[in-house]
Parts: sequence; C-alpha cells; structure tokens
Amino acid sequence: MLPLVALILISWLIANNPLSNTYVASLKQENMLVAVNKDTLYEEIQQKAKKYKISPENAKIDPVWKAIPGINGLEVDIDASYKKMKSDGVFKEKDLVYKQLKPSVHLEDLSPSPIYKGNPNKQMVSFIVNVAWGNEYLPDILAVLKKHHVKASFFLEGRWTQKNPDLAKMIVDAGHEVGNHSYSHPDMSKIGSAQINRELKKTNDVIEATTGKTVTWFAPPSGSYTNEVVNIASQYKMGTVMWSIDTIDWRKPSSEELISRVVGKVHNGAMILMHPTKSTTSSLDQLIEQIEAKGYEINTVTELLSEERNGKALK
Repeated sequence: MLPLVALILISWLIANNPLSNTYVASLKQENMLVAVNKDTLYEEIQQKAKKYKISPENAKIDPVWKAIPGINGLEVDIDASYKKMKSDGVFKEKDLVYKQLKPSVHLEDLSPSPIYKGNPNKQMVSFIVNVAWGNEYLPDILAVLKKHHVKASFFLEGRWTQKNPDLAKMIVDAGHEVGNHSYSHPDMSKIGSAQINRELKKTNDVIEATTGKTVTWFAPPSGSYTNEVVNIASQYKMGTVMWSIDTIDWRKPSSEELISRVVGKVHNGAMILMHPTKSTTSSLDQLIEQIEAKGYEINTVTELLSEERNGKALK
C-alpha cells in the first residue's frame, strides 16, 4: 500500500499534467459543439415544420357526391425528425417524420347518406365486387388479387352465400372484405320497410354464420336505393356504398375497352364497380398494374373511407 502522501502527490501530478488538461478541454469543446449543432438543427426543423403542416379535413355531405369522409391532417414530429437527422447533423426533407391530426367531424357524425367515393386527397382506390353469380370466375379473380397483394371488397348476395359457402369462405380466407348485397337482389327502391329489413338482416346473418365476419357496408343491387333504405341500413350499423367508376363488365367489353374506361377515369378515392365476369377476369392483371403505375394504392372500402392517410401520401 502506498502512503497517503504519495497517493495525493500522484493525483496532483495527473490533474496538473498538460496532456490531461488538453484532453479534458477537447472533450468539453466537443460536447459544446454537439450541443450547438443540436440546437441549430432542432431550431431549423422547428422553423421549417410550419410549411409542411396540412390541416385535417372534416367529413361532409356534398350536394352531388353525398357523404364524403374526412382525412387526417399532417404535422411534423419535431423530436422524431431530429432523432432521424442528428447523426448527419443536416436537415433533410426526406427524413421528416409526421404525425397525423384527426378531424373534428367524422363520417359517423353525419346523417345517413350514400357514399360514392373516398376523400379526394387520399391516393387510394377500391374494387367493389358485387357477387350474385359468376362462380366460375371467382378463383381466377382471387388468384390475380393475391399475385398483386391487393385486397378488395366483395359484396355478397345472401341467397348466393347460402348456396356457395365454400366460395364465401375462400374470399374471406384470402383476406378480403365482405359486405351486404341484399338477400334476393330486389330493386330496393320499390320494396317496403318490412322487406328492406328482411333483405338486410337475413343477409347479415347468413354472411356472419358462414364466414364469421360482421358486415359494415351495404351495396344496393343496381345502385337502386331510397332514403329509407339508407336509414334502415344505418340502423344495422352499415354504411351504404355506391361507386364513382363503373367497369360495365356485364356488357362484356373487351379487356382493352374495360381497362381504358377505368384507367382513363381513375381518381383519388375512386370506388370501382365490377362483377365476377369474363371481362373483369381477363382485364384484372393489367388493370391493377396500370392503376398502381399511376401511383394509386388499391385497398378495401373500409381502408379507403378511413381518415388515415395512406403511405404514398406521407412520402
């Protein structure tokens, strides 16, 4: 053991060594530079964040397009953005991190009204596939959707579901959304309230018993409805959906005609009506590729009508 006096002397020599003093001073200077850089970068992000802010949009009833869902706003997450940029210490727009801001009026706050399309600022579209026939085409349609990792919304007739439970389950097992397309495909605008209730309730019950899925959307056959139909659907916690683009595949157009018709009209929030037909089946592969090439995401009605901004809008 060294004497206490010797330990004190050694400690004094180390503390007063010029090399030690230089090292300590360099550490202090480095820490100060880091702090200054942090403050400068952080302040720059704070200042520039204002120009990237997008206010949320409330859901509304449009005089032409009826109910239109709202969409979240965007605000720069300053702390998360700084964390992403701090290693380089330089502001980069591509490294900005956003958080979404909810609107104050939601689709469910509006009075019951049909929905023809999603929010015009959402770069997403949906395939609405009404199914009451066309069994022979469904496996091929599902195969193409799987190939492209696309999810669609299939609106099932109740009577069809009862007769074809395996196909209904196949649709759900593939990860697609299912909706109500009435039980017996009547003109919903020409039937009374008792029959409207039966058509909607029986179909919901059949779909849930067959697939285990609770239905939240109703697509009236041939797009025929009245305010009473929409109100009764709302009582069953279903929104009534229509479409903004019709493939008119029941007219048996060629693949080129169908693709040209849809791609020429595609827009943000589009709901694209189709059926399990030969025309749709032969067109679907190219249709998906051309829609996605225009920058649109294809997803279910629920995703389209949600207030969440999709990934493409955040890039």
